[in-house]
Amino acid sequence: MSCEVNFDGLVGPTHHYAGLAFGNLASIGHQGAVSNPRQAALQGLEKMRWLMDRGFIQGVLPPQLRPNFSVLRQLGFQGSLQAILTQVWQQSPHLLSMCSSASAMWVANAATVIPACDNESQRTVLVPANLLSHFHRSIEAAATTSLLRYVFADRNYFQVTAPLPAVAAYADEGAANHMRIALPRQAALHVFVYGNDANGGRTPSRYPSRQTREASAAIARLGGLAEQQVMLVKQNPEAIDAGVFHNDVIALSHDGLLLCHQQAFLNQLQVLDEVRSRSGDQVTIVQVPEADVSLQQAVSSYLFNSQILGGAAHRVLLLPVECEQDAAVKRYVETELRQQLALQEIAYVDLQQSMRNGGGPACLRLRVNLDKAALRALKGRLILDDELHEQLVALVQKEYPERLTLEQLADWQFTRQVMETTRNLYRLLDLPLALLDASL
Repeated sequence: MSCEVNFDGLVGPTHHYAGLAFGNLASIGHQGAVSNPRQAALQGLEKMRWLMDRGFIQGVLPPQLRPNFSVLRQLGFQGSLQAILTQVWQQSPHLLSMCSSASAMWVANAATVIPACDNESQRTVLVPANLLSHFHRSIEAAATTSLLRYVFADRNYFQVTAPLPAVAAYADEGAANHMRIALPRQAALHVFVYGNDANGGRTPSRYPSRQTREASAAIARLGGLAEQQVMLVKQNPEAIDAGVFHNDVIALSHDGLLLCHQQAFLNQLQVLDEVRSRSGDQVTIVQVPEADVSLQQAVSSYLFNSQILGGAAHRVLLLPVECEQDAAVKRYVETELRQQLALQEIAYVDLQQSMRNGGGPACLRLRVNLDKAALRALKGRLILDDELHEQLVALVQKEYPERLTLEQLADWQFTRQVMETTRNLYRLLDLPLALLDASL
């Protein structure tokens, strides 16, 4: 019997607002604002605590070491770490910002996960994302792969592949563009959502799409999924142009539920008909009408970046507080969604620091279905309990900065401090410091 483990990314101590993600309206809108890394990490830990207190198995994944000096060396900067920091600040402050980004906290983009129960190998397959669409995210792939291969090392239970080839045709953004629909009387249906493909067709005109059809098909093959288990669905280009940079900003799934906006997919009526047909009419589809929640409201509130958790006996919807602050969205959640999703509990979580950079509750977590034996096989101290949560909170309160501007990233003493903080996190989580070497 397997259960869903939510691994949340812990916000790193270099969390700052640089507006690095073109097409992410919140990220661009808060460019240059002063961030609070301590508050960001504590807000994330509070969300993890909320889930843990309700009996959900909650894991945590650490931030990556920043700045990424290895990448800066690749780009021609030489000398000691302090000398490199000085050089890059003098020559390209924007590059320093990109190499200092804490964006690895959004672990929904870390990998795509295919549960062991869904493939012939009977091993959980994790495909690390190459994140080609943005430089500051693409540099995460190597460290993410190393971390996942350490944590999920037992080949009896896990397989961690290499990321897809680092070329535009195979651009991959991980689980944020993948929905698994569990079905009671047949194998789960895996819906992979992409923005463009080699065959052309309609594409967004304002913002680029980040996932390709070719990448999605490759992940399905690597995951060992049978053809009848796989659907490749194209995102609505109009949604991408409205700020829907990942599918998890406009649709989500949980067990046998599919919740989506009316404008989520291209040829949406056909897509939903196929989902019903493929599932043998075992899936519950809730489509949110544009008339009730506009596409713009869906993006600004991050309604679809929520988490649905629990079984039918106690189903929970965890939403960003922005949904509570939008009267129309809150009304729809508290009336329509409460009934249609058979919700027993609705809660709003304050993740303002992450939300200002364009990442909500679902962006911060990677869902992994594990049975008890596989859970015991994990390496590292990553499953939260009271003691670990308290220790993480204490470390963040003691060592994380309360405010951060781009200029602080150029300060060598500050850089030494945040790098040591990251090392202390790895020590606390019983992870080898050698995992950080790829960024030095």
